[in-house]
Amino acid sequence: MDKFTTLTGIAAPMPLVNIDTDMIIPKVFLKSIQRSGFGKNLFDEMRYNRDGTEIEDFVLNKPQYRSTEILIAGDNFGCGSSREHAPWAIADFGIKCVVSTSFADIFFNNCFKNGILPVVLPQEQVDILMADAEKGENARMTVDLAAQEITTSDGEVIKFDVDPHRKHCLLEGLDDIGQTMQKKASIDAFEAQASAARPWV
Repeated sequence: MDKFTTLTGIAAPMPLVNIDTDMIIPKVFLKSIQRSGFGKNLFDEMRYNRDGTEIEDFVLNKPQYRSTEILIAGDNFGCGSSREHAPWAIADFGIKCVVSTSFADIFFNNCFKNGILPVVLPQEQVDILMADAEKGENARMTVDLAAQEITTSDGEVIKFDVDPHRKHCLLEGLDDIGQTMQKKASIDAFEAQASAARPWV
């Protein structure tokens, strides 16, 4: 997993509330357990017509937001089923940070496991970021995880909270497997000791 330290990028405004995981990645695309390849179908039903052509009015289809790395979203983002494909699709598209007033718990947890920073802020601060994102590609925000700050294109700084352990894992690029591998020496020592004590096992 890539380290998340400081991100400066284009933010896309998506003020819809209750965007569920089926809207993020429709169930018809859940045919693989590989983490890549889902970005092209992110928000598929909102992004494409039935004939596969793009819906011009959808935010991520607009030229200024095609390289979005930050998503400013409405309340209760990621509700619905617990599919991990939802953060896979977001990450594969290139989005590394999602800001909202609230997230569904399972989606929120899955974001950290896939290198995405979900930021929870009060509505008035989300409104500030939403308005900044609406300025388009010239309005680049900076998300500084170490300092726990988001800086708007106008220089306004908004502080956010994040669990210290999850912050550490993102800064170091550690998913669950990575955390386990940090204990490799201890695990190997334990297995060697157990094998010596019970060679018949």
